[in-house]
Amino acid sequence: MKVVVMGYHDIGYICLRELLAAGADVRAVVTHADNPGETIWFRSVRDLAFERCLPVFQPPDVNAPAMVEAMRRIAPDVIFSFYFRQMLGRAILDIPRAGAFNLHGSLLPRYRGRCPVNWVLVRGESETGVTLHRMEIKADSGPILAQARVPIDFTDSARTLFDKMTDAAAALMRETWPRMLRGEITETPQDHAAASYFGGRSQKDGLIDWGRPATAIYNLVRAVTHPYPGAFTLVPGGRRLFVWWAEPDEDAPTGGAAPGTVLSPRRPGAIDVATGKGVLRIVRAQAEGGEEAAAAGAIDIPTGAVLG
Repeated sequence: MKVVVMGYHDIGYICLRELLAAGADVRAVVTHADNPGETIWFRSVRDLAFERCLPVFQPPDVNAPAMVEAMRRIAPDVIFSFYFRQMLGRAILDIPRAGAFNLHGSLLPRYRGRCPVNWVLVRGESETGVTLHRMEIKADSGPILAQARVPIDFTDSARTLFDKMTDAAAALMRETWPRMLRGEITETPQDHAAASYFGGRSQKDGLIDWGRPATAIYNLVRAVTHPYPGAFTLVPGGRRLFVWWAEPDEDAPTGGAAPGTVLSPRRPGAIDVATGKGVLRIVRAQAEGGEEAAAAGAIDIPTGAVLG
């Protein structure tokens, strides 16, 4: 079967690599030009395609008429989308004889939409996964071909979880592609009543609400720490303090201090802050314009100061 891969990021890279290792007849790769304003910490789908002498397209709009015509000329039997960032329109979806399939970073039908790796951490989930499903016009709603579950450890950050999911995606494609070739795949409709949908996240979504419980704030911190923009709070004077790592202790006493109040630290180098339930111990931090360091070395905040 002739295959076109539309992919980006580590999951796009690893899934393309698995298909090539399995001998898939990949006729073209569609990817994105890197955004110079984005931290590129992941492997390049484009570079892997170049290494394998595959034709590469980097269209600003994958649904533009010229791109649709290029896909019609290739006439793939299958299109795979692996962390490709554009929605495919009907004209593209109708081209492949066997269909177009997307690998999504959650256990569908839960966490449809954008940034599922970050959202599952923000919401304190203990499990996520990857799902290969048939693509339809409505995002992440098509029948499921295969899923792989990924446990979430309490100490996982978005980066460590993404690494786990990349490994899971590779294993899923290694197993599923040969079964697709043999016609052994059964597609299971999603339970739309059980679906949840989440939108994209921006840097402003990292603002800490100290009225929330310490564990909820910790979940935000680990969801957006490196290589993402980071959780932050405002120190007296209005400067941002980025919290790159922290530890929650919901049983720790606050002495009745208001949420956001800096407490006497129980550990050298840390900054303890009262929350809506317990204490958040800031371990690594960075004052706006400064360098990342152990929290107390990143900024001098007196006990009793209130963070906003």
